[in-house]
Amino acid sequence: MALVVTSQAPLLLLDEDLAVIAASNSFCRIFEIAPAATTGLRLSQLGAGEWNVPQLSSLLKATVAGDAAIDAYEMDLIRDGKKPCRLVLNAHKLDYFDADLTRIVLAVTDVTAARLAEKIKDDLVREKEVLLQELQHRVANSLQIIAAVLMRSARSVQSEEIRTHLHNAHYLVMSIATMQKQLATSRAGEVALRSYFTDLCSSIGASMIADHDRLSLTATVDDSSVDANISVSLGLIVTELVINALKHAFPGRNQTGKIKVDYLSEGTGWTLTVGDNGVGMPGGQAGAKPGLGTGIVDALSKQLDASVSVTDAGPGTTVSIVHD
Repeated sequence: MALVVTSQAPLLLLDEDLAVIAASNSFCRIFEIAPAATTGLRLSQLGAGEWNVPQLSSLLKATVAGDAAIDAYEMDLIRDGKKPCRLVLNAHKLDYFDADLTRIVLAVTDVTAARLAEKIKDDLVREKEVLLQELQHRVANSLQIIAAVLMRSARSVQSEEIRTHLHNAHYLVMSIATMQKQLATSRAGEVALRSYFTDLCSSIGASMIADHDRLSLTATVDDSSVDANISVSLGLIVTELVINALKHAFPGRNQTGKIKVDYLSEGTGWTLTVGDNGVGMPGGQAGAKPGLGTGIVDALSKQLDASVSVTDAGPGTTVSIVHD
């Protein structure tokens, strides 16, 4: 009893009827109960009856019977004229040589301030996530505006070379805009590649394929999700390879064909493939690095620690980006 009374932690020593045998001075001080008004009272009678909590009483009775022990049970202590307290309670049955003597030690910790701090932190995190998503939406919208300006400029210039460069810039900006849209709807900075590549191919096809009955562009992707930075690089690679295939694989105005984007991961490895059934590599150049001029695919693949290979698909060409 002396140990309980002098304890710095809020403690109660209860008998088998949940009557108070002793209460620590810290318990009485924190919960504003006179020490002399605790001994002999049942727990439910302490204070103004705020400790009369049926679920707590049931748990303590189970502890008395030896059927359970209370570990980190949380409850709100409601007192008239005071703010609710969030409490964490622990109760254990003491073992005596006299088996007929039952004693329960109930430890009470006020975690109100800690829970409030956690709530403030969680609210700030949620607010940050909302602001980040709003920023990503705005960035995606701005990129689409830039892409539209590039396309309008491409229509107005006389130089075919400049027009080609503007078209390429438009497709690359649209690739990043599509990624931003996916990132805005994803969580924890992860981008689901299936929806990303599907939307990206739809965007490129809408801009570059005049007759969808003649040329088709499809994406087959597993359930992989990757970091946003990696998704940007993969999206730019897909954009460049698809544009390259649209420009060179089907030179005839009436030629029909298919372009397929495939992505498959296994463990930490993955393979990205862009293939077509067009005219193939000129002069039997299969096995060489793809002639992309700007070197975008080669540079981005190196950043991803991946290798690039080109094969003759007979008909057509297949470009594979492999990360082991």
